[in-house]
Amino acid sequence: MAKGKSGGHYRSAVSGRYVTNAHGKRSPNTTVFEKTGGGSTGSARSAKSGRFVSGATAKRNPKTTVEES
Repeated sequence: MAKGKSGGHYRSAVSGRYVTNAHGKRSPNTTVFEKTGGGSTGSARSAKSGRFVSGATAKRNPKTTVEES
């Protein structure tokens, strides 16, 4: 795994499905790395920056954000 990317998995920002580590590394703008066992519930995360974003931002950018649950 990439440095600092252990203990988690990648998820597609477009479909919301889990993807392989290889696909996640090849597509950093449309995948989100999720750490195991953490994070907020009921919020959205940017696929590009990995930061939490507001609901309004998530609605404006549906292909590059993932709803956290």
